[in-house]
Amino acid sequence: MSPTETEASEPALRPGWTTGACATAATRSALAAFTGAGFFDPVSITLPRGEQPSFALALRESGSGWARAGIIKDAGDDPDVTHGATIVATVRRAAPGQGLLFRAGPGVGTVTRPGLPLAVGEPAINPVPRRLMSAAAAAAGLDDLEIEISVPDGERIATRTWNPRLGIIGGLSILGTTGVVVPYSCSAWIHSIRRGVDVARACGLSHVAACVGHTSEVAVRRHYDLPPEAIIDMGDFVGGLLGHLRHHPLPRVTLAGGFAKMSKLAAGALDLHSKRSQVDPTALAATLAGLGAEPALTARAAAANTALEVLDLARAAGLPLGQAIARAAATVARSALATPTIALDVLVFDRQGELVGSSQ
Repeated sequence: MSPTETEASEPALRPGWTTGACATAATRSALAAFTGAGFFDPVSITLPRGEQPSFALALRESGSGWARAGIIKDAGDDPDVTHGATIVATVRRAAPGQGLLFRAGPGVGTVTRPGLPLAVGEPAINPVPRRLMSAAAAAAGLDDLEIEISVPDGERIATRTWNPRLGIIGGLSILGTTGVVVPYSCSAWIHSIRRGVDVARACGLSHVAACVGHTSEVAVRRHYDLPPEAIIDMGDFVGGLLGHLRHHPLPRVTLAGGFAKMSKLAAGALDLHSKRSQVDPTALAATLAGLGAEPALTARAAAANTALEVLDLARAAGLPLGQAIARAAATVARSALATPTIALDVLVFDRQGELVGSSQ
């Protein structure tokens, strides 16, 4: 099929912006008003990969010692439950010496259980949005500042997410690592995976790495010296990748992902999406028991809220759980691949991109 035919039959999906990007833009505009420059409308920001989107304000308010701006989230063509929500940032001066403080306003959740990338008691504003908002405050020359993020109706919207089960109470999470929502239907994503394999074969590559997400992509490129065309964004679709490789083999394939996703693969799941497979703490506890864990530790693991909480328990006990998961995941993947001529290995990383397990 020619590129023209492909474009005609598969129109490009429109990307959108994460809640974190919207919160950053709202914060930057509110900061401008707070410092006397007036609200920026539209307001532009620079995202981690260099994109510079511009946002129109849906809300602007200010008073003595505070300013507030709001932006309606546009998720593009992605079926995001937060599409159309208003992300509001309120900035106010903090007491001298307090530094930069983040607050969860109405509709933004608070972390109540361990295992997430934020401490218990913290507002559910993830690290990358915090970093972007901190940079905006620094650019405005402000040190002692409180930034409150709120989402009207966010508590109701959050009931349609995994937040309640993760122990994020009271509303939504402010998310985003790149700031961009990339809309993929399953068929479009699997199409991209197949094309990635085809390009690697056409380039004569002997080794590709298929990654679950951005963190594992960055980590695996540190681990192996691979060119960009050797990196395949497989997302949750391990089965789609392996099925194509079965008929279009490459000499060597590395599967790379976070501990939670790879624990699903180790348990036999080939679709790692949260709607179609779940982390099984009981299975992880059984793996720990096989590594020699005491009964008290396996009981804590079986009752854990997240896979990363189990990993932390294993690390504290000096048990190589990540290694066991990598080897079990490789066994499942090799069985699904059913092509012994392809050398396959699995790398497992934690949330910070640190290697915690290798099937080799």
